[in-house]
Formats: sequence, C-alpha cells, structure tokens
Amino acid sequence: MLPLKRDLLYYLKIFGDLIPHISAVLCSGADFYVGKKLQFPTYHDSLKERGTIQMLTVPREVALEVQSLTTVLGSCLGNVTCQSLVLFEDLLVSTTLPPDDTLNLYTYAVLRLTPRALSSNASSWSYLRKGTYVSAGLTSSSSNGTTAGERYHSRSRDTSPDGQNQMHHNFRPLLREKLSKGKDGFVAADFAATEVRGIVPLTPILWFQQAEERMYLCIYQHKSLTILLLIPASSLINGEEGIAHVKKQMLENASQKIVTVEQKLTRGWGGENAYHVSGYRYLLVDPDRRVSRASPSGKVTTLAKDSLLALNRLRQEVDLEKSRFRRSDPCHDKDFEVCIRTKNNAWVIAKITRGRELYMALEKGGETLLYASTAVEKFSNRYCEGAFSTD
Repeated sequence: MLPLKRDLLYYLKIFGDLIPHISAVLCSGADFYVGKKLQFPTYHDSLKERGTIQMLTVPREVALEVQSLTTVLGSCLGNVTCQSLVLFEDLLVSTTLPPDDTLNLYTYAVLRLTPRALSSNASSWSYLRKGTYVSAGLTSSSSNGTTAGERYHSRSRDTSPDGQNQMHHNFRPLLREKLSKGKDGFVAADFAATEVRGIVPLTPILWFQQAEERMYLCIYQHKSLTILLLIPASSLINGEEGIAHVKKQMLENASQKIVTVEQKLTRGWGGENAYHVSGYRYLLVDPDRRVSRASPSGKVTTLAKDSLLALNRLRQEVDLEKSRFRRSDPCHDKDFEVCIRTKNNAWVIAKITRGRELYMALEKGGETLLYASTAVEKFSNRYCEGAFSTD
C-alpha cells in the first residue's frame, strides 16, 4: 500500500509541475486550435526566462528619435491619446502601456505579429506568463467591443466590464495564418464580416486588464520595425471608418520618422548574436522590471547536454529556494550564489543579488572555484554595471 501511495504522490507532483507549461502552450493561441504539433519545453530552455521582455539597448541619439516617433503615434486621434509598442526584430524598443499589459502584448507580438512570427518557420512555443493577460477578440465595428474578452476558442471568461461571458457570432480566433501584410504596410486579417453596409474588415479589440480599457489593435510593419498602435475603443464612434482615418493620419505624420528610426536601429544592430559574450552562456533576469537578456539560442545549443541538464536542475533548486524564502520573509529578497562543477568539467553558476538573477554556464574554463568566481566578476563589471560584483 505504501509504495502505491508513494508512486501516486510522485505522479501528482509531475502533473503539478507540467500544469504551468501546459497553460503557457494553450495560452499561445491557435496552434492547438488548428491541430498543429505543440512544442513543449526541454532542457534546451535552461537559459530562457518565460514571462519577461527582451529590450533593445539603443544610444541616446536613437532614443530621442524613438521618443519623437512615440509622441506622433500618440496624437493620431487628435485630442485622445493612443498607446503604442515599438519592436525591432523581436526586441522591445518602446512602450506607453503599463508593465503587465506591455508584457502580455509583447509576448503575443513575438509569437504572432512580428515579421519572423508571420513567416511559416516561426515556433509555436509560448513564453506567456501565468497570471493576468491581454484578452483578444476579433469583432466587427457594430459589436461595440462586447467580445473583447473572448479568448481564442470563445471558452474563457470575459473580464471586460461590459462583456462578461457574452458570445458573438462574429468572433474569430486571431490565427497567424489569417494575418498578412498589405501594400500600405498594415498587417490585417484576410477575412471579413458581413454587415448591413456590406463587407468590412475585422479589427482586433483587446481588453487590457491593468489599463482597464478596450483598444483597437492596428499593426504596422516597415522592414524589421513593428508598430502596435492601440486606439481607445470608447473614442471611436464610427468604428472601422474611424480606424481608417487614424491609419491615414499615422501614414501622413509618422512615415518619415518610422523610416528614420528603422534605418538607425538597423545600422546599430549587431544581428542575432548582438548580445553574445565570447566564452559565456548566460541569462540575466530582472524580475522587478520583468526584463531578461540571454545568450542567443544558436550559441546556447553549442553547450553539451550535461551542462544544460545541470543548469536546468540548478535553476529548479534556485526556484525552490526562492519560494521557501518568500514564504518565510515575503518582504525581502535573499542573496546567494551557487557554483557547481558538472560531469563534463564545466561550471554552472547561479547568483541572486538584490532581486536580480544571473545564470551562467562556462565550459572552457579552469578547474578551480576561483576561476568561476573571477569569470562572474568580469562579466558583472563589464555587462551588468557591477550588479553581481562582491565589492
């Protein structure tokens, strides 16, 4: 009887550990809906952090250009301020949304809306975090946003104030395969809804929980630059006609600024390996800002399997330790450092300092603990402004 009980507890624990990953995959949207093969996380994800934003670091000159562009985007509706997210490649350049809403829309954009995501080779794995989310529904202009909280399969609850648990026959899941870039640069769904006046395109309406507001989502792309323009739904009386007017204003007033920003970002962009640091495979996480930076995935795959497995186990232990400490003292973060020598003579390192987290794998290094500590010091001083230094 005892072995059976122990086995049952073991399988329950495994199932409990899988629930966050299953939820994340299902939250990714339509891949499960259309019957595609799902990609579950593996030990190769040891140097990735689900539920964080990857920012693009830009010089001051470019930052001023981006700020100017954001100001113009915000004034596309006249006296009513529009919100926006600007992405270059898969990295966030600027946002005017609150942190929670930024995180969720950024995650969705990387999965579905950037040029890479719209290509057929995009991955279906989701890094959408647990907790609050942006609810997305596609509605016609006559629906007044009542389906703004309907999510993907019309099964989830609508958290918007005036759309609780309502259904609408015009609802469509926002599938990647149904999105395409038009000649005007805007990305739109390639299906439409029939209304009294004829065929009109469907524009997504998103309910933002932190901002507590419904907004139309307009997606514009210029080369590697993606702009998500968010128009308050309560400010558009005539629906799709109003959206067409806002798009026109955006093209007239912001086109040149968009071209300038894209050119400057491209000139300063180091490609997919821009944040590679020779000799290091690393992950930096700032949970308070919900920002992470990591070695390029192509570089991470060069690590030996033993290194990745050891790093994965180390991160699991760190998560357990953080959870235990939060339960005992929820008001403070615990600082600690762990260095482990692996079977293949690599070093895997975890260091938590004032809430910020650094995970690292060093395969071509010395055998002493002093070497590992010195490597962390050098990395911290050069790339983290000394945040993980002992001094």
